[in-house]
This record gives sequence, structure tokens and C-alpha cells, in this order.
Amino acid sequence: MPRRTIHPSAFKSNSNFSARPARNRQAKRRAPSIDRRGTTTLTVTAKRIERLKKMPSPQQQIVSSLVLSGLRLAIVGIGLGAIVGTVFSAIDPVSLLARFNPPLPVVKPASPASTDEPPVAQSPPSLKFAEELTPLKTKLEVLVKKYPKLQAQAWFVDIDNGAYVNLNGNTPIAAASTIKIPILVAFFQDIDAGKIALDEMLTMDKAVIASGSGDMQYQQPGKKFSALETATKMNVISDNTATNMLIRRLGGKEVLNQRFREWGLTVTVINNALPDLEGTNTTSSQDLGNLLAKIQHGEFISLKSRDRLLGIMQQTRTNTLLPQGIEKDAVIAHKTGDIGSIIGDAGIIDMPTGKRYVAAVMVKRPHNDIAGRTLIQEMSRTAYQHFKWYQPRPTVKQETGNRE
Repeated sequence: MPRRTIHPSAFKSNSNFSARPARNRQAKRRAPSIDRRGTTTLTVTAKRIERLKKMPSPQQQIVSSLVLSGLRLAIVGIGLGAIVGTVFSAIDPVSLLARFNPPLPVVKPASPASTDEPPVAQSPPSLKFAEELTPLKTKLEVLVKKYPKLQAQAWFVDIDNGAYVNLNGNTPIAAASTIKIPILVAFFQDIDAGKIALDEMLTMDKAVIASGSGDMQYQQPGKKFSALETATKMNVISDNTATNMLIRRLGGKEVLNQRFREWGLTVTVINNALPDLEGTNTTSSQDLGNLLAKIQHGEFISLKSRDRLLGIMQQTRTNTLLPQGIEKDAVIAHKTGDIGSIIGDAGIIDMPTGKRYVAAVMVKRPHNDIAGRTLIQEMSRTAYQHFKWYQPRPTVKQETGNRE
């Protein structure tokens, strides 16, 4: 097949032709286009610019956001306020707070011109002794006359009304071991004052070891005993060594004698350590009876110490004197004393009827005369029966009428 030859002039015309469409394409780019709705490109661009102008700036966006957040918080606060208000309408917050935080007492300031001292806790009123029980005193005098060799004294007090019997009760007499009653009271007074503790350990050395009653004297010197055990032994088994240990721990005999005087005891004095067989330590049935009556009445020591003191005195081992004159259902807290020439007993008797009375009887006798013990027993029995019957018990009213 023969080759086809193209003339060079054909390339020139084609080059001129191809350059013209390129210029036409650039012109088309510059010219605005028209869409089907007849909107030109310039019109669309102008609208976009207008929308951009209407959009807020970044600062305006921040302010708007803050304002919007504030409005939201305000709405939430209003909602919470409504809820809290509803709750408080059902629950009184003032009374609720007062329950957990009670108001402090209002203290009125004292007047500048006032010199009154601040009030202090008041002690119970002192027991007042009323009229003497003459019928009982007469009975006791008859008993004493049956024992001409004996010198007896007695003091009885009805704790309920203060009625008493004084049979030579204020006459000084050798105390023997009844001196341990006021020592025990002084011990518990110091317990209440915090001057000594019940579990404090006391040392038994040779200086306090005493013969006579008690078993502590047989222990090795230097052994320690608690204060409570020492006080208990002093009364339950009338331990003389324990008594001397307490006298020393409470400040000595002079300190104790001063306290006895402050209590109103007129003749109760410690002159020597125990056992004091010579009878130099003195007391009286009136001193012992008044002291026990006031202790029972709530004076001198706290109620807790009083209960402990009476509990110790109820354990007294020697029961051959006052306890022999009372009925078996009665309870007695007492302390005895015996140095041969002097025998005595003092205590508080709690009767089954609920009545309580104090009895204190001291007898001077020929050495170890058994009549002294018998007289105390008879006086105790006479007094018990008198207190049992002298004041009639109130009549109990009974309901009348038919019951189904």
C-alpha cells in the first residue's frame, strides 16, 4: 500500500488552530458562569460573604457561651431552690438543728456590785433528832438495873423520824475496836476526795504490825496490801495491823482527831496505836450512834462510798452482841469492840418492814465478865421489838364491791 505524504503547510494551519481554543478556555474561566436558574457565580459568592459577615466573632462566641452558661445555672438554681423549699416545708430545720446542737444554758451575769460566791453543790440537810422515846428508855433502864456490876450506856435513833433514846450516851468510855468505825469513815472520805485510791498498795512494815485481832501480823514484813483490802480487814476481822496502816496513811492520829471534831464527835479521840489494851482511845455511844445515823442519812461521804462502807460492816465476823437481839430476816451493819474491861457494839439495823434505826451500846464490866455481853443482847432485843411495834403501820385500804 502506498505511503501518504503530509505537506508541511498543514502543520502551520493546525498549530494556529490549536492555540485559539486555549485562549478561549482561559476566557471561559474568567467569565462568570450561569447556572440553570440564571444565578451567576458572582451572586453566590456575594451571598457567602454576607453570611460570613453575619457570623459572630470569637470574642462574641465566648461572651455568648458565658451568658448561656449563666442562664443554665440560674435555671438549675431555681430548680434546686424549689426542691429544698419543699423539703423544709415538711421538716422544720430549726428543730432539726436544735436536736443535734442543743442550746447552751443562758447564764445571767452577776451584778457588778454583787459579792455572792458561785453556788456549790449542797449537802443533804443534817439529821435532826426529835423527841426522846421515853417508853423505850424506861425499858432499857429496867434492864440495866438487873446488872449492878455493869456500867452501861446506849444511844438509839430512829432514822425515819429522828426519835432517839439517850441512856448516858455522852459519857466518855474506852473505844476498843469501835474506834475503827470513824477511821473507816475517814478512809472513804479520802477516797471521795481523790487523796487515796481503793487499789493503792500499802506496805506492812514492822512499825505498824500489832498483836491482838487480825491475821496480817503473821505475814512477812514488807508485804503489800491494797487500801480496800486493808480497810476491809480492819472491820471484818478487826485487824489491828490494818488499822495502824490506815491511821498512818490517812495522816496520823492528830489529823484524824481534827476531822472527828469537825464531824461533831465530842469525845472520840485516838491517843495510841492499836491494840490499845489500856483503853486510852475514847469514844461514846452517842458519838458512834450520831456518826452512823448521819452516814446513813447521806452526810460526810458519797452514796457510793456509803454503800461500800455498809457492805464491809455487814461482813463483821463477831455476831455475839447486837445481832443476837434482832430477827433473822433483819440486816445489820456493825462493828464490835472488846478489850476485856470494855465491850461494845454499834451498827445500823435494817428491819424487814423497811424501818431502819441505829444502835450503839457500850458496857464497862469486870474483866471479861460474860454479863456484859448478855446485857447488850437484851438491850438490842428490847429496842428491836420496840421499833417494830411502837409506830403502827398505815392501814391498807381495800377495794369493796362485787367482782366478776
